Amino acid sequence: MDDEDPRPTARRPRADAERNRLRLLDTAKATFAEKGAAASLEEIARAAGVGVGTLYRHFPTRDALIEAVYRNETAHLAEAAERLTATRSPTEALREWMLVFVDYMATKQGMSEALNATADGPASLYAASGAQIKQAMAMLCDRAVAAGEIQLDMEPLDLLRAVASVTSSGPDRRQSAMRLVDILVTGLEKSGRDEAGRSIAARAKGAPRQQSRRSTP
Repeated sequence: MDDEDPRPTARRPRADAERNRLRLLDTAKATFAEKGAAASLEEIARAAGVGVGTLYRHFPTRDALIEAVYRNETAHLAEAAERLTATRSPTEALREWMLVFVDYMATKQGMSEALNATADGPASLYAASGAQIKQAMAMLCDRAVAAGEIQLDMEPLDLLRAVASVTSSGPDRRQSAMRLVDILVTGLEKSGRDEAGRSIAARAKGAPRQQSRRSTP
């Protein structure tokens, strides 16, 4: 019988260490959005309720913390697409994810000063997040089109560009962007239906006309 492998097995991070890491990410996001590049690591650690040594154990440099915050927000956005796909109808998943995107853009813009102050700049981060966003948006739109719930005659990313342009200007940019999401998705739904209210996909397949809910038996 072979001897047991003496090599230690990798341990999962302790629960309290993981909580500290997540708290630091959330606190850093809010602090960088408020103070930009002027935010200090000491005040972030203090606001998170941990020592600065704990911060450095998780994020050895200032740039590491800034980049981790941004990657974490992008990961949440990608995860939201998967979660909504599993729990919502195609159009509702698309609508709700675009609203999550509005908050993501607000975070990105709030952190722009801190991101631009990193040694290597944000270009590589933006390239990676852009690919993830494009993939998620295409998946959500393809699902809604395949279900016959919308008709899309443009690149899915153009919808997000329209929303992003609204979030970048004006004091009420978040509310304006959320209204635009509703307008865009409602327009896609209408374009995907004929005058009788049937989906274009159902009509193409020769599906029977749905009875109006207002008609009497």
